[in-house]
Amino acid sequence: MIGQYQHSLDAKGRLFIPARLREELGSPFYVTIGMDRYKYLSVFSEASWKNFTDRVSSLPYSKAAQIRLICANAICCEPDAQGRILIPQKLRDYAELSKEIVVLGVISRCEIWSAENWRANEEENLRPDLIAHMIETLEI
Repeated sequence: MIGQYQHSLDAKGRLFIPARLREELGSPFYVTIGMDRYKYLSVFSEASWKNFTDRVSSLPYSKAAQIRLICANAICCEPDAQGRILIPQKLRDYAELSKEIVVLGVISRCEIWSAENWRANEEENLRPDLIAHMIETLEI
């Protein structure tokens, strides 16, 4: 999954998931809080979510317990006939989602960001020196 798509959250908290991403995610798919220092939501296909939960299940309890907030805040979604999903208020609050939204394709998953937070992230990180360092660190 790749690309970025601008959409709007409607008054009921529903978000249109782009057709290309819906196709790759399949149905159902899972939405939960982001897994790093930024405020966004992560979206996993059913297979990716199963892979994630299988990996967590194989960890010792003391380590698996560290991700309880990710699991506790996860929801299973099936888009409606218009390709929209309902994002619960708690997740909208966490990711600071209001009207303008950016949906990103990030290889094996998607991310849902407020447009404002995504712009700030790009301003902070879209620099040639940081990109070069990241590629070098990952040994790509």
